[in-house]
Amino acid sequence: MTSAVEGREADKVTPSPSARPFSAFERIVAWRYLRARRKEAFISVIAGFSFVGIMLGVATLIIVMAVMNGFRTELISRILGINGHMIVQPVDGPLDNYAELADKFSGIAGVTMALPLVEGQTLASGRGGAGTGALVRGIRADDLTKLKTVSNNIRAGDMVGFAAGQGVLIGSRMANELGLTAGDTITLVSPEGDVTPLGVNPRVKSYTVSGIFEIGMSEYDASIIYMPLEEAQLYFNAEGIVQSIELFVADPDMVDELRPKVEEAAGRQIFITDWRQRNQTFFSALQVERNVMFMILTLIVLVAALNIISGLIMLVKDKGSDIAILRTMGATAGSIMRIFFMTGAAIGVTGTFAGVALGVVVCLNIESIRGFFSWVSGTVLFDPELYFLSQLPADMNVGETMSVVVMALTLSFLATLFPAWRASRLDPVQALRYE
Repeated sequence: MTSAVEGREADKVTPSPSARPFSAFERIVAWRYLRARRKEAFISVIAGFSFVGIMLGVATLIIVMAVMNGFRTELISRILGINGHMIVQPVDGPLDNYAELADKFSGIAGVTMALPLVEGQTLASGRGGAGTGALVRGIRADDLTKLKTVSNNIRAGDMVGFAAGQGVLIGSRMANELGLTAGDTITLVSPEGDVTPLGVNPRVKSYTVSGIFEIGMSEYDASIIYMPLEEAQLYFNAEGIVQSIELFVADPDMVDELRPKVEEAAGRQIFITDWRQRNQTFFSALQVERNVMFMILTLIVLVAALNIISGLIMLVKDKGSDIAILRTMGATAGSIMRIFFMTGAAIGVTGTFAGVALGVVVCLNIESIRGFFSWVSGTVLFDPELYFLSQLPADMNVGETMSVVVMALTLSFLATLFPAWRASRLDPVQALRYE
């Protein structure tokens, strides 16, 4: 009965050997095969699973790639937001002419800022004797004002005490851990203290917390203390000298071109390291993880494409008599092949673009979705204690999204070729004989 109805509908557009490819006749028949009937329910279910599989696979790929890109972008911007792109250290002696060198380096085209630094490890303690390890960075007040990642993110207090040389700035997570607020006193203990006849005594000194900053990167917010440069020089027995000068450049990828200019401006033997060398292992691990995730998640789309193959093969078997009738009416083998190609490709195309739409929606609302699932589960799904960042980032890349779309469409189209070819090779006589 079904074959008779389809035959009458096909008569509305009479096929001929000279019909052009993808004609109205071929599109009508392909669309008819996509619509479910009672006896074809199982085939329709397989097609539905194929659609859902491709949609979820594409959406998952887009979301995971966007989150990985977001991680990389946020980490680079925040790591390099407080750390220089190039670090200059002396080789031939103490760096005592740091003020003069900083001015020379700042005058180099492409260098936006040069910061003399004194650094040292300490034990920081606050109320109740609670303590934590901390990295003290001695920096000039004017330079810290230029360091917008810190100066624009003061959550409590201000930089007045720091500028007067009488206070320090600490991270928000450190403040919470030590129970400190702006105006409280923090005690720092350094193992490199005063030299006495009995040996080196640890240096213990208290400072007023002038302000509390929050960069948004948990590791830095929990471990860094900014101290006025002159006070840091006294505290770490480095009067009149600094350990390094950090250079910030306009384009981090151009550090190799600036290296000779920096060496020439220094006028002395120096050793230069850049941000790529200092973070090479970290960013290489991110890239490897990203590539592996892409390959693994591509398997989801591949499985969905295999479902298209199985669904179309079953459809070809079910429509054997229909194919024979179409061939006797004048439809060519190429026409039959294109009909089943369009049937399978429609599933792949709609699934792919539905996946793109789903992926874009999730990426645009990733933080809200994370908050919702955290609320539902009653747990923190993205704990800043375990991750570098305090929120889940997502940064969609147009080129990567297009590559995912092309990959999904290619797999879908390839999956339709074998069933479509089998349909075109079906012998009408044999099909009608065993109907």
